[in-house]
Amino acid sequence: MNVVMRGGTAVKLLRVVSALVFVMLWSLTLPHAAAQGRGDDAPTGPVPRMPDGTVDLNGAWVRGGSVQDLERQAIKLEPPEIPLLPWAKALMESRKPEGDPHAWCLPMGVPRAAGGYPWRFVQNYTHKAPTHMFILHEGNIHSYRQIFMDGREHPEFLDPTWFGHSIGSWDDDTLVIDTVGYNDKFWFDRRGHPHTEQLHTIERWTRIDLGHMINEVTIDDPGAYSMTWKATFAATLLPNGELMEYICQEGNQYGVAGGYTNPYGGQ
Repeated sequence: MNVVMRGGTAVKLLRVVSALVFVMLWSLTLPHAAAQGRGDDAPTGPVPRMPDGTVDLNGAWVRGGSVQDLERQAIKLEPPEIPLLPWAKALMESRKPEGDPHAWCLPMGVPRAAGGYPWRFVQNYTHKAPTHMFILHEGNIHSYRQIFMDGREHPEFLDPTWFGHSIGSWDDDTLVIDTVGYNDKFWFDRRGHPHTEQLHTIERWTRIDLGHMINEVTIDDPGAYSMTWKATFAATLLPNGELMEYICQEGNQYGVAGGYTNPYGGQ
């Protein structure tokens, strides 16, 4: 059967098909990333510590956040059903996977950034208490988070950003990261759980042995949810793991999604 289409119709169809193919191929990379951190590969043993006795969180880790489905990937959810406000539920139900900002090389935010690809705590130690801690993310634009450890407060006025403004402190052996100042652009998972700029997160990272860590995230966003809720995730260490190069810049999928031929295809 021969199908004849005018140029404009053909281009539109090609754009839709190209976008769907891209999203499908992107989603297939996630099992590969997760496989790098199989739980049975993670070592066991005592929790490592810095010279001053502080828990050592250094290392390459995988998982510890949401990617595809927050409710399924959390090892614990309080309450059992996420308390979406009606408008937020309607927005989530209207979202499609190809509209996920993560699929277009944009940052994944909290707690999603720790979910799919390996990431690393950078926790330096000197004779002085550290003023900063960093989390490096392999996925997407080689994102990083800066956590202030010097006792400062959140500024009164903040420009909304993908990872917000984070201040950290220790509660015994648990690292507590308090973050505000998020934008409302990233999705909590591929299903499209939304949030607003009122989002306030508190992460509690607890290393329970050499190769395992728990991340309990409190979500407080009265703009999108009727009450505060918590999601708990498990992270595993990648023994001798290193972050790999990952090239993904905002808009660099424009050619494919726009129906143009990839000049690097097949090379």
